[in-house]
Amino acid sequence: MNDSDCRINPRKLGTPRGESHAAVYTSGDRKNRNKPTRGRKKNIFEAYMSKEDVAAGLKRGELIQGPLRINPKKYHEAFIPSPDGIRDIFIDGVVARNRALNGDIVVVKMLPKEQWKVIKPDGSDKETEATHELDVPEELSGTCLPREPVKGDADRPDVIIEAQFDDNDAENGQENSQNVLADDIKKLSMDTSEKERDAERGCARGAKQDDVSKVNNPRLLQEKFLQRTAKVVCILEKKHSRATTGFIKLLADKSSELFKKCAMFSPMDHRVPRAYVSLADCPPDFVSRPEDYSSTLFICRIVDWREDSNFAIGQMAKSLGQAGEIEPETEGILTEYGVDFSDFSQDVLECLPQSLPWVIPPTELASRRDLRKECIFTIDPSTARDLDDALSCKQLPDGNLEVGVHIADVSYFVLEGTALDQVASGRATSVYLVQKVIPMLPRLLCEELCSLNPMKDRLTFSVMWKMTPEGKILDEWFGRTVICSCIKLSYDHAQSMIENPSKVFGPEELPPVSPQHPVDEIHQAVLNLHRIARHLRKQRFIDGALRLDQLKLSFTLDKESGMPQGCYIYQYRDSNKLVEEFMLLANMAVAHQIYRSFPQQALLRRHPPPQTKMLNDLMEFCDQMGLEIDFSSAGALHKSLNEMFGADSYAEARKEVLTNMFSRPMQMALYFCAGVLEDETLFRHYALNVPLYTHFTSPIRRFADILVHRLLSASLGSGRLIRMRKEAIQKQADHCNDRKMASKRVQELSADLFFAIFVRECGPLESEAMVMGVLNKAFDVLVLRFGVQKRIYCNALPLTGFRFEKVGKKPELTLLWEPETPEQEAAPQVITIFTLVEVVLTSDSGPLKYSAVLKRPGQEK
Repeated sequence: MNDSDCRINPRKLGTPRGESHAAVYTSGDRKNRNKPTRGRKKNIFEAYMSKEDVAAGLKRGELIQGPLRINPKKYHEAFIPSPDGIRDIFIDGVVARNRALNGDIVVVKMLPKEQWKVIKPDGSDKETEATHELDVPEELSGTCLPREPVKGDADRPDVIIEAQFDDNDAENGQENSQNVLADDIKKLSMDTSEKERDAERGCARGAKQDDVSKVNNPRLLQEKFLQRTAKVVCILEKKHSRATTGFIKLLADKSSELFKKCAMFSPMDHRVPRAYVSLADCPPDFVSRPEDYSSTLFICRIVDWREDSNFAIGQMAKSLGQAGEIEPETEGILTEYGVDFSDFSQDVLECLPQSLPWVIPPTELASRRDLRKECIFTIDPSTARDLDDALSCKQLPDGNLEVGVHIADVSYFVLEGTALDQVASGRATSVYLVQKVIPMLPRLLCEELCSLNPMKDRLTFSVMWKMTPEGKILDEWFGRTVICSCIKLSYDHAQSMIENPSKVFGPEELPPVSPQHPVDEIHQAVLNLHRIARHLRKQRFIDGALRLDQLKLSFTLDKESGMPQGCYIYQYRDSNKLVEEFMLLANMAVAHQIYRSFPQQALLRRHPPPQTKMLNDLMEFCDQMGLEIDFSSAGALHKSLNEMFGADSYAEARKEVLTNMFSRPMQMALYFCAGVLEDETLFRHYALNVPLYTHFTSPIRRFADILVHRLLSASLGSGRLIRMRKEAIQKQADHCNDRKMASKRVQELSADLFFAIFVRECGPLESEAMVMGVLNKAFDVLVLRFGVQKRIYCNALPLTGFRFEKVGKKPELTLLWEPETPEQEAAPQVITIFTLVEVVLTSDSGPLKYSAVLKRPGQEK
């Protein structure tokens, strides 16, 4: 559409009737609006500062920069991290946010102290930290990746979408994260001083206005009761894609000139502004039949947002289809998060081997260590197609073992500087949805030439160790190799081998096996790897590693329709742990190798310690709850979490609730170039508690691993030196971090989509749930059967009343249920942290909305 179509008219129209949501001002908005200027329409937003003034202000310390996080539940509230790592800086209202969108790198200017936010002491405060969809760090969230189903599998009626181990799982300690807690630990109710409580009670009883104003006047309060507040003065980098999904409708004022040219686009994500879009880009019959499009999803790109308008200007991109259907919703998610799901261009495809079937050139075979006769196998989800890691374990005459991790040599095919290299570095990661994969590389590489398929010669990069049976490393070797996997084991196959060490497996119980290796040889290798992995794992936690395991949903899909027909909590078992330990070991070994060789260019991965303020809040909360948790280190936290819950039937549920809470202060793990960080102590990985770590084991789906392969090859003299300077490596690392976060969020939204559809199609669904947060008018629960978190509002229940109070230091809600018969009295129900309740998940009127309804006491199973 032509920008000029709408640029002039919004000035004349102002705010259309019936379009109030973008025009509602918070107190912060009203304070920050520009005063009207005579002779022209007043600006709603401030003009951005010049680059020169921003640079000077940052240098003087007068301005602060950081990523903007907008509260998805309360879109008027936004935050950026404070440089001191304590409490986030609060940005109050749409006007103060100054047209920045979620994820943008912004520069802010602090407001005067009298405009700072007073933190209410009663536990009912609004969020004080950045509450957003990425609160749980990506490594701690455990991206157990669902794999694309094999279409047309006639042997099974349905397709089970399994989770696959991702080395990120152990990095931060969690396999899984469905939804994250939407509110800061502070909201779980922090204790307050008697003086503050008295002041609050005084307000409630009608205390003198002077006393009230002292509590609410920031200038009279200590800084620990305040949150610094700022306004955005510049957008340094527009990280948000500016693409969003939503609905279109006619403008309310039919007599206006704008009505004839523009429609209003309303995003589903309220953090994105409404936008004027040209009617010329809308369906031809939209004006005459707008009701036909009331539930049609569209994609719109925000192309401008003027200083004098509540509304942005949008460019309609395409119609997706009906809201609430899998494919339109999925395409909307991918577009919003900037995922490139287009077909690979001809330039890229021409970088692949053209003569098929491809065979390894004799010169390449001659330059590699030949392991094709060794017993090497893969262990993956049964539906996996991109097999990028294989294992081997050979008994040596001296009683020790030769253990190998063999990773697909993707860098052989993806040459630096080619069109294939450019598109892979741009995509940076494969994106795993419930029903399919958006690959980083063309499928010929992902599923064929690089995938370590059974009985196929494949190029690999190997790390091999000589080990004692207890896992002590005696010798280490890195090198380019060629292998021929003898079997594609699933996690279920490997688990069965571990659980039945004496069983003789028949051919019908396993996938096809290479005739060169009997099944009992493979079985023994799995058992040996399992034994070593248990020793490695035990030692890792003795050495201070942390793992926070959260519930992870997997789905069963109908083979014909692709609709979810079942879901279950994914079980993380010994076979998963076996693979995890050796992937971690290989990643750590490679990190040391490339850092020794290239201290300025090594691409590593660090995990900063938890955020100080949020950790302190969590420590105080645990103290209030009488929980003896040692937060002094990652290892101490892990030990506390795993030793305090006893063995009753709900100990595991209490652990799940605390695991969610402990995830809150954790930061994201990040790729970085070693030459850019001067302080080597910052290289550390908090959750793994190791000095150096990187990603080496998944080059088919992560571009960072391809760079690490190139560095490793150069360090061994088998590949040319990497041409990138440290600044370019850091820039690529930043991009990989951004895309990894986007991929993680897309994966979560895909699971949310399928679960919402499952509730709609198969609900209502009953489950036990455990309370994980108590507010003054609502409480959060973890639904134990499905691992999802939901908020239950008191005003949505048939209550005669409810009461919030502190019992000792613990927050408590007492619900008074309406009597079911006239002769009954109101039934009280006490809700506090760890209370076990029964809920019913029911679909709401919106296409993908569902609620958790609390069962009345006495109606439980």
